Amino acid sequence: MNRRFIPIHSATAPAAAAPRADAASRAAASAALATPDTAPLSPSSALVDRLGRPLRDLRISVTDRCNFRCTYCMPREKFGHDHAFMPHSELLSFEEITRLARQFVALGVRNIRLTGGEPLLRKNVETLVEMLAALRTPDGAAVELTLTTNGSLLARKARALKDAGLNRVTVSLDALDDAVFRAMNDADYPVADVLAGIDAAAAAGLAPVKVNMVVKRGTNDDQIVPMARHFRGSGHTLRFIEFMDVGNTNGWRMDHVLPSAEVIARIDAEFPLAPIGRDDPAAPAENYRYRDGAGEVGVISSVTRAFCGDCTRARLSTDGRVFHCLFASGGHDVRSLIRADADDAQLRDAIAGAWRGRADRYSQLRGEGGARDGKVEMSFIGG
Repeated sequence: MNRRFIPIHSATAPAAAAPRADAASRAAASAALATPDTAPLSPSSALVDRLGRPLRDLRISVTDRCNFRCTYCMPREKFGHDHAFMPHSELLSFEEITRLARQFVALGVRNIRLTGGEPLLRKNVETLVEMLAALRTPDGAAVELTLTTNGSLLARKARALKDAGLNRVTVSLDALDDAVFRAMNDADYPVADVLAGIDAAAAAGLAPVKVNMVVKRGTNDDQIVPMARHFRGSGHTLRFIEFMDVGNTNGWRMDHVLPSAEVIARIDAEFPLAPIGRDDPAAPAENYRYRDGAGEVGVISSVTRAFCGDCTRARLSTDGRVFHCLFASGGHDVRSLIRADADDAQLRDAIAGAWRGRADRYSQLRGEGGARDGKVEMSFIGG
């Protein structure tokens, strides 16, 4: 069958589209069908971008809403009480998310992570987990299905998520000191409730739990050693993330960045560490083990030690656009295609064509003086 390719249209801002296919979108899709391209990609073929990076990981933002107002992600002065979040009709439905995820899996994705905003705010998100857990790769393997959360609803949701097929969770926690944590989440939310969520996740079998701490110099860097002390020997993996210039609203400056090398030095001075590297070349975290056998810590150093060359991640936004970089300024619209009745093969070819054209390496370019404005907000495509 001589199938033609539907290109994904690129956009530079989170613009809204019609909730269902209308005459204009159907016409656009029909016109796109007339655009010739190379032969469709076989699911078993190797799909790589312009820098030779394969597609292996998909992060799906299921909502743009969050009940925290973390200063490095959704600062209250930008996301205040009058902020207009997306209406439900503009969100991808669970069926649409699953259908798109199936195409990504056919193209090489092996790991799917649900993000937000705060994904546990999406009503009945465990239903989506169950749908995604049923996906299989071309060779019949299950995908690894994980979720990143601020932990606020985790204690009540952990068991249902595990029963639905979720494999693991990552929980954001930026301090053990309650005053510091409440100031950073700017929602007066206590540390104790997040710790209860972590305990519930572990008890439900969503382990090993990964705990992410964003480190901002002068704000919470005094919490590095207390966090390490608390999670040593717990079976959980604590990871420290350099404060990044995601989006345009978090007031990022280089002097707010505490390099990961200094984080490791502070921990090592109290609890000696030995480097063990990455779990795999595409993993964002460099890992260290405690020399006394009390577990591991990791650092994610996208500012001072860019790892763009090994990035295998695509991101599907809440409104159905594909982004190829956390620091992207534009995405590729697939919602208009799925709502204009594109078939699975056309969706798959569109996703593959966009990935083949990918050349994103923002963190490396930043280090070369190539920082830019106009980046999509992290709350819109997940961390």
